[in-house]
Amino acid sequence: MKAEFIESIYAGWLAKIIGIRLGAPIEGWTYEKIQNIYGELDHYPVDYQEFAADDDSNGPLFFLKALEDGRHGFDLKAQDVAEALLNYAPFEHGFFWWGGYGISTEHTAYLNLRNGIPAPRSGSVEQNGSATAEQIGGQIFIDTWGLVTPGNPDLAAKYAKEAASVTHGGNGIYGGIFIAVCISYAFVEKDMKKILEKGLSYIPEDCEYARVVRAVMEYYEEHPKNWRDCFKFVFDHYGYDKYPGNCHIIPNIAVMILALLYGEGDFSDTLNICNMCGWDTDCNVGNVATIMGVRNGLEGIDDTKWRKPINDFLACSSVVGSLNIMDIPFGAAYIAKLAYAVAGEEMPEPWRTITQERIDSCHFEYPGSTHAIRVRVEGLDDRARKDREYDVANTDETAYSGSRSLKFVAKPVEPGENVYVYKKTHYEPKDFHDSRYDPCFSPLVYPGQTVHGSAYLPEYGQAAYVSLYVRDAHSGKIYQSEKTELEKGKWEELSFAIPALEGALIDEMGFCFHVQGRHTQIFDFVGLIDDLYADGQAAYTIELEKEREEIWTILHKEISQFTKLKGLMYLEDGQMHLSCSDFAEAYTGRHDWEDYSAKFYFTPLTGENHMVNVRVQGAIRSYAVGLLPDGKAAILKNDNGYRVMAETDFPWKVGEEYAILVTVKGNKIEAEIDGGCRLNFTDEERPYLMGAIGVSMENGSHDKYRRIEVSKC
Repeated sequence: MKAEFIESIYAGWLAKIIGIRLGAPIEGWTYEKIQNIYGELDHYPVDYQEFAADDDSNGPLFFLKALEDGRHGFDLKAQDVAEALLNYAPFEHGFFWWGGYGISTEHTAYLNLRNGIPAPRSGSVEQNGSATAEQIGGQIFIDTWGLVTPGNPDLAAKYAKEAASVTHGGNGIYGGIFIAVCISYAFVEKDMKKILEKGLSYIPEDCEYARVVRAVMEYYEEHPKNWRDCFKFVFDHYGYDKYPGNCHIIPNIAVMILALLYGEGDFSDTLNICNMCGWDTDCNVGNVATIMGVRNGLEGIDDTKWRKPINDFLACSSVVGSLNIMDIPFGAAYIAKLAYAVAGEEMPEPWRTITQERIDSCHFEYPGSTHAIRVRVEGLDDRARKDREYDVANTDETAYSGSRSLKFVAKPVEPGENVYVYKKTHYEPKDFHDSRYDPCFSPLVYPGQTVHGSAYLPEYGQAAYVSLYVRDAHSGKIYQSEKTELEKGKWEELSFAIPALEGALIDEMGFCFHVQGRHTQIFDFVGLIDDLYADGQAAYTIELEKEREEIWTILHKEISQFTKLKGLMYLEDGQMHLSCSDFAEAYTGRHDWEDYSAKFYFTPLTGENHMVNVRVQGAIRSYAVGLLPDGKAAILKNDNGYRVMAETDFPWKVGEEYAILVTVKGNKIEAEIDGGCRLNFTDEERPYLMGAIGVSMENGSHDKYRRIEVSKC
């Protein structure tokens, strides 16, 4: 692994998100419609407040986790990816398009897997027919398999084949292999024709996919000047009317090849041409952008035009809420960490420390990265001026660690005002432009944890004190450390232990700069920050009476802090209700909590299967403590299905509130019900050593929840 591949992975992943955002507003449009409305579209069609989750980024990130979670390690098998799909995708909402069995390829494969049909049969032509199996999904979720195998197209092809076969067959698999190989090879080859030829060398010469790619390449050789002539050729010979299904892979790869050739190596031109062609624009431009991002590097991506509107922000819509608030550097660092592990090599510093100790920190080591940092000024009173301007920019001017940091500017600012430089750690509907693919979130930061960060004032800056802070979204109250006076030209390392709080939801973490000076002054305030992150174990309570229903659309409703796998979930009389016809689950907390205690206060209302969960790693990976039929209480393990691991008699009753305390430490699980009934279990077989908390039920049950306490064990 070359060290420069780390930056190239970031460039590829960043470009993928740029491509998705560029194409998403016109997804499904025809060339004529785009032309009529925009003329020449060469920019983001929509200025999103925040761009909500998208299937084209959900799939690549969460399917890749099969390399960590799967039973075969780096010798990836299709069933490993299948279990990642079952684990991270909510049941028939969010994540990707749930268009119905036999209509949506991914929905079809998901239900196949849920009903015991294993991969790769789950996505095969034999099981689902060619029209369903050969839709576009085989290639749109595949980018990360090329990014995690930089310069190793053999392994990229192997991984892509296994991954694509979970949901697709035939040309759907060939498309996945082709795109992954092109991405992997772009790390070491810049000639686009050679990149495309490398991709073709891994799929059958006589398949329809290869035939169409070559047809477009040959047309380009004979008519290299006008991409619109080539698009007419594609439309006439390989258009949507020639292939069955909602979104077939063949027309879309044809316009992707067109763009990669007629773009002549320019990042912006390539993406804009692909977007102008229409059809499945977010998918096509996303794939093309990843190839171009790796090939051209960060220097080939226009900062003002493409990067600033995104600000490194990415929302996802898995069932693991703390993974749904993800900045682009986090995703890139995760991919790079896996790439080094797959290659059997050790990452160089500072990346080894970052990925091992604080992978989701704001470290700013990628050139141009901002980690979705925001700035605001709180005025002296309600009459304070509102016409503020803010800017954040990555810089190599100075850094506390590594070689880069973030410089911010707020203007105009008066002495006595507070400048907040922060990262949002929880989101709600009002923060977003729309509700694409049903995002939902659990906080990134919790009471009881410790916030870390470093601050700096340049010699030319205005004097200020600084403190670290967090904000409780429920009360609006800000909790902060003691003020520290900053010495100009010197970094100050800070830490702040967030107090244990009752019923709080932390939605901001960052720095508060307390501006000094004479009250006759008005100036631009400039500062730098580095290494912002939180660590340590949470200590807090969830008071369900303080939570609120988050209404995204009439069909998309969530409860704050929670992400739902399945079931009917709502608030009533200060408690959260969850019910089901077959099964229901909802989760909260962070995915990487290790040893902790959680106490759940809940009341079973109907049914005979009532559970609370710990070490939740997704829909098919957790432990549970449950009240079961025939007066039983048990510890269960969910390993793609719940199994009882320890059981005892406990004559529980419907309508009575119970307090279940669960403690997890290493591979040991201990449970106590109402201070009396006790259970314990030591997991010796692939134990889950970290994970969030949750609640669940089966067989038509209905529960209500009043309070959850999380503490250090």
